[in-house]
Parts: sequence; structure tokens; C-alpha cells
Amino acid sequence: MQQEIRILLIDDHTLFRESLSRLLSADPQFKIVGDCSSIAEAMKFLSHKVIDVILLDYDLGEEQGFAFLDRAKKANFQGRVLMVTAGMQDSSTLQALQSGVAGIFLKHSPPSQLAEAIRKIAQEEIWLDPKAVQSLVAAAAATIDKHKNSQALTLRERSVLKGVLEGLSNKEIGAQLEISESSVKAAIQQLFEKTGVRSRSQLVRIALEQKILS
Repeated sequence: MQQEIRILLIDDHTLFRESLSRLLSADPQFKIVGDCSSIAEAMKFLSHKVIDVILLDYDLGEEQGFAFLDRAKKANFQGRVLMVTAGMQDSSTLQALQSGVAGIFLKHSPPSQLAEAIRKIAQEEIWLDPKAVQSLVAAAAATIDKHKNSQALTLRERSVLKGVLEGLSNKEIGAQLEISESSVKAAIQQLFEKTGVRSRSQLVRIALEQKILS
């Protein structure tokens, strides 16, 4: 006899959640221990239920599934998470796996594949939809491109970036480097383009994460 797999469903669409619950309950190996629409509800289940697999929607309306992953990790959740989604950006697919999900399943895929995916990840294997694999390849390529771009900074761009990381204003950076404020602005715009960001805060985050100046 196959070992029972205890499942929690987290999805903000009630109709989809109820349909999925009925579908999975028809399989004798699966036991639905609960279903909910928000992270707060899900955390309550984690506190008093034994759960083997969580089916987590990426988009929970006003919340994102990533927020649940953070809280579940802090709560020392030991089960497996299968992200069930209608679609994700390439970067989000990569982030999901880096955050610890055991697989990504697209909602338009056949129900029989969902049962297979649940069994796979319950056995500590990985499940990736073919489109998710394509997203990972694209995200990895974009990361490589960003890294290459960050290494191609000019001496002035690196000096300006150092000033940005130190929290200096454009005027202060200009004074420190003995260049005009407009030159500083131009260098920062070039940094935005090379790193693929749109704001100083994003530039700081990328610079620190990729250790551009190291």
C-alpha cells in the first residue's frame, strides 16, 4: 500500500481550490488536510497539522507565494512545496527554486500530471514543467548577461557607483570626483542601462548582490 501524502492547498481562487480538492481527494493516496486563500490562514494550518506537500499559488491576489516561503522557512516547515501557477516571469521561476520550492506546475497542464508531480516531490525529487525549464534557461542567460555588463564598467562609472553606495548625492559625487553634476547623472544613467535597473535603490541592491566593485 502506498504511503499517504497529506496535502495543503493555498490558492486565492475559491472555485479552483475546491475543484482541485475534489480531484485530489478521489485518489486514495492523497489526503487534503486543508485549503486556504491567504498566507495567514496557511500558517495556522502549519502550526497544528502534519503536512507533506503544499500546493502553493504564485499569485495570491494582494500577496505573493514567495512571502509564504519565507514564513514557512522561519517556522521550520519540513515538507515540500509545489508552486502551482498560471504563469511566471523567467526571473520569478529562478527565484522560486532558489527559495526552496520542489517544483513548478502550470495550471493548464493535465490533472494526471499534477498527481505525478505530487508523488515525485513527496519522494524528494524535483518536478519542472517544460515551460518552467525554458524560463530557467532564459533567467540564467539574463543573469550571465547582467554579470558581463557589470564587469564592463568604465573607471568613471565604477567611481560614481562607489559614491552611490556611500549614499552621496550627485552633487557630492561630482565634487569628490571633480566632474560636473550632469556628468554624474549621465554615468548613473549608464549604470542603470548596464545593470538593467530603474532606480538608485535597485542599483545599490544589484551592486551588493553581484559584488560589482569587488
